[in-house]
Amino acid sequence: MADECFGRPRLAAIYDPLDPDRSDLDAYVEMTEEFEARQVLDIGCGTGVFARALAERGIEVVGVDPAQASIDVARAKPGSERVRWICGDATTLPPLRVDLATMTANVAQQILDPQAWRETLRGAYEVLRPGGRLVFETRDPAGRAWEEWNREASYRVTEIPGVGAVESWVQVVEVSEPLVTFRWTYVFAVDGQVLTSDSTLRFRERQEVGTELIAQGYEVEGVRDAPDRPGKEFVFVARRP
Repeated sequence: MADECFGRPRLAAIYDPLDPDRSDLDAYVEMTEEFEARQVLDIGCGTGVFARALAERGIEVVGVDPAQASIDVARAKPGSERVRWICGDATTLPPLRVDLATMTANVAQQILDPQAWRETLRGAYEVLRPGGRLVFETRDPAGRAWEEWNREASYRVTEIPGVGAVESWVQVVEVSEPLVTFRWTYVFAVDGQVLTSDSTLRFRERQEVGTELIAQGYEVEGVRDAPDRPGKEFVFVARRP
């Protein structure tokens, strides 16, 4: 089930303006070029920023996400007709064959249940061509990133065209490792509405991720650093033999 910030229309509509710097996706664009991928599956595509960036480069892209509101936002953007959008997840895909599957940002960590994680990895494996790759990131638990998720560090007011001023901040609700739950709060100045969205991430150890990839048939080609968060994340590159 999608978090409210992705699944509730009023929040999905402001997701991009509240997080306009998506330079974290540059590394994925570069890996798409590095691996000469021409067909890409973007798992957890959200509002379609990465999928559209690839489509603009002439790459055939399928974007899948369980949040219909986010898919609707993606479909409303210029050039969205170049992407095939699917409301769902990697376990319910139609027949596909791709060179590269990706899970950017928090997507991999938002899959909490171990069985769902296994099924997601397997679902991606099934649509990859032999030699195709799955690439995703996950935060290093040792970095304890959640210790920086608080109102003092995150509070801001964003002026959004057509929406008005929106206050937003994040606070941790519960830490029960490997799970961390946090809550975003949004206050709309135009009518005073306050909306919240709770999210939980699973912080997996590097060895745990590698072991599960191998169990699902992948070869782990490498574990890279995330350029936007050096020393804080693992970027896995796994290959279907």
